[in-house]
Amino acid sequence: MRSVMLAVYDGAMLFEAAAACEVFGVDRELTDGWYDFRVCAPPQARLTGGWLRVDTPYGFEALADADTVIVPACGDVEAEPPADLVDAVRAAHDRGARLVSLCTGAFVLAVAGVLDGRRATTHWEHTAVLAARHPRVRVDPDVLFIDEGTVLTSAGKAAGMDLCLHIVTADHGAAVANELARRLVVPARRAGGQAQFIAVPAVDDTGHAFAELLHWVSGRLHEPLTVPDLAREVNMSTRNLTRRFAAATGTTPLRWLHTQRVHRAQELLETTDDSVELIAARTGMGTAATLRRHFNRALGVPPDVYRRTFRSHPAS
Repeated sequence: MRSVMLAVYDGAMLFEAAAACEVFGVDRELTDGWYDFRVCAPPQARLTGGWLRVDTPYGFEALADADTVIVPACGDVEAEPPADLVDAVRAAHDRGARLVSLCTGAFVLAVAGVLDGRRATTHWEHTAVLAARHPRVRVDPDVLFIDEGTVLTSAGKAAGMDLCLHIVTADHGAAVANELARRLVVPARRAGGQAQFIAVPAVDDTGHAFAELLHWVSGRLHEPLTVPDLAREVNMSTRNLTRRFAAATGTTPLRWLHTQRVHRAQELLETTDDSVELIAARTGMGTAATLRRHFNRALGVPPDVYRRTFRSHPAS
């Protein structure tokens, strides 16, 4: 997936286009062989507002050579997307390219027909419109992004950056994606299943209490922590913690804990020579069998295969 092309069109939005350029278009020498990135646009294309013109030698015909095509958000979901862009996106999909939409760029993919029968998302303000206009698309309004293999969609604004970093993780591994996120000063991982709109907790200090709890847990992932342990740490009942944690973070304490353990296992598999058994102990999963079960469920591959693909140094 070396060749990544950003398809910019009249009315595309700057934030999402810039996020893709920052992630895929700048080689920060984090690993060998970064992306071959190009911006493709028709002559005189202007971003939303009309105050910034795109100047590139590549038109939509260049998308025929792309391994990955990224479609940024559109400023007006009521406007019909350019026919030549829709045709180029459909042709890229038929050829087997990976298609990525950021925010309302999902409307372009939907018009091209590539979202039919698939789960997809977009900005929460427009999910109902997407579902009504394209009933064959299984619209999920409650997630940050969705990875359907060769077709990936994200929610609004910052969720586009989450999806871009998710793609880097898939292509280059978690350690590279984490370092890139650190360079960009953004969160390394927000799980795709996290809710788009996170309700404000009813009690003002709840957010601070959970921030302290998450920090406390992160330093103890090697321990066999349970949800009752977390509840005791914040002096709540298990039921009350589960309810308020979900309202504040969009996920359950147990799911969040499992996700953090898998993320820590990814890093250890990439950066150490520790055995799977030792990594299971260091991540609080107890046994190699438990680690393999959760790792397979989260990433779709066993730990040994992940290590061979993404390890960041030769085995000693």
